[in-house]
Amino acid sequence: MLSRFGRPSLFAHTLNFKRLLALAKQTRSLATVDRNTPRVPPNPPRTRATPVSHDRATFTIRDGPVFNGKSFGAKSNISGEAVFTTSLVGYPESLTDPSYRGQILVFTQPLIGNYGIPSDARDEHGLLRYFESPNLQAAGVVVADVAEQYSHWTAVKSLGEWCAEEGVPAVSGVDTRAIVTYLREQGSSLARITIGEEYDADQDEAFVDPEQINLVRKVSTKAPFHVSSASGSSHVAVIDCGVKENILRSLVGRGASVTCFPYDYPIHKVAHHFDGVFISNGPGDPTHCQDTVYHLQRLMESSQIPVMGICLGHQLLALASGARTIKLKYGNRAHNIPALDLTTGRCHITSQNHGYAVDTSTLPADWKEYFVNLNDSSNEGIIHKSRPIFGTQFHPEARGGPLDSSYLFDTYLESVGRYKRNQAVLRPMREERPSPLLVDLLAKERVGVVPTTGMENLLRMGNAGEEAARAA
Repeated sequence: MLSRFGRPSLFAHTLNFKRLLALAKQTRSLATVDRNTPRVPPNPPRTRATPVSHDRATFTIRDGPVFNGKSFGAKSNISGEAVFTTSLVGYPESLTDPSYRGQILVFTQPLIGNYGIPSDARDEHGLLRYFESPNLQAAGVVVADVAEQYSHWTAVKSLGEWCAEEGVPAVSGVDTRAIVTYLREQGSSLARITIGEEYDADQDEAFVDPEQINLVRKVSTKAPFHVSSASGSSHVAVIDCGVKENILRSLVGRGASVTCFPYDYPIHKVAHHFDGVFISNGPGDPTHCQDTVYHLQRLMESSQIPVMGICLGHQLLALASGARTIKLKYGNRAHNIPALDLTTGRCHITSQNHGYAVDTSTLPADWKEYFVNLNDSSNEGIIHKSRPIFGTQFHPEARGGPLDSSYLFDTYLESVGRYKRNQAVLRPMREERPSPLLVDLLAKERVGVVPTTGMENLLRMGNAGEEAARAA
């Protein structure tokens, strides 16, 4: 299986974990470090803000219909993949979910924006309380009707003001029913949002396909960062493919400190310092992440450490096992999708956001299907038959959405605890908690993640980024 992907060259990282750990051990006695150092993330200036535009707006589906409406966001023309969500609430969480990077999000709920946009307040862990990442991730927003007047005790601005601040165009006054009908019949399609200009059929050639870009590279941290837990002593390594804040909160709140690594970090080389490995959600085609797949293969070959994956992380786990993934016609994006647990026969209502799925007919003999979608029979989870490794296509952390399946974090951390106890017997000199100096030296927030700038700019940045990464 390893030969299928080949051994990739390792990219240089800003921070070498092993060398830093050695430094921490050597100098611990020479430094006094407060283990409760507050998590104060940087507050970068917003350079993409524009005044709220109320110009004419056009939403164009490539080789499909053209919809004329009114702008209520940034005055910016963009291209991306048009997808739809049937979620009734949770638009601040959805729009900041890194899994939506490069996509134009169409809301089926007729009225969006009525409770405004909350502040960027943080919780006791230093994580964003109301958002899933520091920036609006979707390339564009399409709604039938937008509420410019909002009312909610947490709101500090309107949806339109937020989109303008983030440089993201938004369109209202279009028939989202017709858009969704088209997307369901034809599948997810490339589309453009044009502000203040007439539609020109010649512009069809300018459509940009985000599936051709490694979007995970755009949303993943460029160097490790750490989030400490005040309770418990477990330490989990998170492979950040675009991790949501509530995934980190779900781990830290259950007593596991987390260190998040870039998506292509050779995790198998440092896994022995941790009690578990977690693979996060993220955007785009999982087959772009060949380095991650290779490192997961090496990890499962060399370690018995517990592993859990969510969404894209679940797909990468499947690829590392030897299975394949497929692209769904229009994906599953909603907060009310039923998933059946094949081990217990129980049905859970789940939150989902994905355009790809695992082809279970290609699973190796030592893996089995864990959950199945009761709407379209697509795969919703896989589990190893004898080892503490599993993945779910849906989001147990559900921000927003139901919490039916949040117990899966408890299941995972129970296996993390067992592994930690076993390691204490086998390796009695192993440290119980993360090094306080290491914790103090690591960043406390995603490092070097560039906000969405629309797919036309993203393509140019993507090509430059790929060249820079290869050169590094």
